[in-house]
Amino acid sequence: MIEWRNLYRGLIMGSSDVVPGVSGGTMAVLLGIYERFIEALNGILSKEWKKHIGFLLPLAIGIVIAMVSLAEVINWAFENYPNQTLFLFLGLIAGVIPFLAHKSNYKETFKGTHYFLLILAAILVGSMALFGDGPAETEPITSFSTDTYIKLFFSGWLASSAMILPGISGSFLLLLVGMYSTFTHALGNFIFEALIPLGLGIVLGLLIMSKILRYLFDRYYYQTYALVIGLVVGSLAVVYPGLESDMMLNVLSAITFIIGLLAAYGLGRLEY
Repeated sequence: MIEWRNLYRGLIMGSSDVVPGVSGGTMAVLLGIYERFIEALNGILSKEWKKHIGFLLPLAIGIVIAMVSLAEVINWAFENYPNQTLFLFLGLIAGVIPFLAHKSNYKETFKGTHYFLLILAAILVGSMALFGDGPAETEPITSFSTDTYIKLFFSGWLASSAMILPGISGSFLLLLVGMYSTFTHALGNFIFEALIPLGLGIVLGLLIMSKILRYLFDRYYYQTYALVIGLVVGSLAVVYPGLESDMMLNVLSAITFIIGLLAAYGLGRLEY
C-alpha cells in the first residue's frame, strides 16, 4: 500500500535539501519518520520490498518535485532575502530539538557518555561553520568526460551520505567541494548528463549509510540519539547567518525565525 501522506513529507525534505546548511534528515526527524526512513532504505532489497516501496515512492516523488521546482525559488530567496531565509530554517531546526529530546527520553536514559557524544557531535558539525566561505561561486560544469562523471558520482555519494544524517547538509558539502552550482544548474535545466551520475551516487550513498545507521540504532539506540541531537544542535551554528546592519531586516529575520519555530511545533504535534 502506497503511503501518499509521504508526498508532503517529501516536499518538506526536498525543499530543505536544496538549502546549504539544512539537512533533509533533520526534517525527517521533525516529521517523525526518521527511523522508518532508515528502515525502509534498508528493506528496499529485502523480501518485504513492496512495503518499503510503498513508503519510499511518494517520499521520493515529493523530494524530487521540491528539489526541481523549488531550486529557483530558493535561489531567488537567497539572492533577495538571504538572512531571512536562513532564519526561517533556523527556526525549523531549533524546533526539532524538543521533539528529539522527548523521543530519546534523555532525563531517564542519558548518562555521562551520552552527553559526551552529544557535545562531540555538536562541536564537529558546528566547526563546519568555519568553512562557510568555501567555493560557493564555482562555475557549473557544462562539458563532460569520464573524469567529470566520476567526480559527479562521488559528489552525489558524499551528499547523500550527509543528507540522511540530521544536522549535516548534503548541499553544504557540495558547496565545500565546489559542486553545488553544478547541482542546482543541472536540476534547474534538466541536464541529464550530470543528473544521472549524481543520482546514482545519491542512491548508493543512501543505501550504504542507511545500513550503518540501522546497525547503530539496533545496537546503540540511545547513544545514536545523543549523536543525532548533537548533530542537530551543531547545525544551528552552520545555518546562523548573523545579524544585519538594517534593524528592519533583523526584525524580519526574527519574524521568519518565529514562523519556523511555529511550523516545527505544528508539524511535531501533527506527526507525533
